[in-house]
Amino acid sequence: MGVTIHFEGRLKNEASLEQVIGAARTFAEREGWRHEPINETATTLERVRDEEDWDYHGPTSGIAVYPHENAEPLRLEFDRDLFVQEYIKTQYAPAQIHVKVVDLLKEIAPAFAEFAVVDEGEYWDTEKPEVLVRHLQNCFRVLDDELSARPELQGPVRLPSGRIVDLITR
Repeated sequence: MGVTIHFEGRLKNEASLEQVIGAARTFAEREGWRHEPINETATTLERVRDEEDWDYHGPTSGIAVYPHENAEPLRLEFDRDLFVQEYIKTQYAPAQIHVKVVDLLKEIAPAFAEFAVVDEGEYWDTEKPEVLVRHLQNCFRVLDDELSARPELQGPVRLPSGRIVDLITR
């Protein structure tokens, strides 16, 4: 449930990593979004391949961008093979934030040898704000229905990681 943008891909080369970081930093600064570098010597990234869980262990680098207080962080965190697999939930922020995140992903897409985006709001494919807004309205209707029907639920809840859980048991 929700309106989330999922993305994954492999950069063309090391120079592409610096290109993506620079483009994301410039975009964030232009939009007034907070950002911070990612440079980890040893971390674990939870990933899924062919519907199976697999974890990456090792160094990462990239940039984290914070587009809105009611959106998740956009983490462009690449492993040693220049691969990224991430998502960002934008549904609690204004629809324009979702549009801007898609704009940023489209801007950096040429740096990738392979790049796939699944946008639950369908803006990536349609570039139609009315389609995105319809998805957001449907999402909130379902969440409101669940909260009304099940008093043991609460939401949304922001986790310490910055991720947002739509519904959780009290």
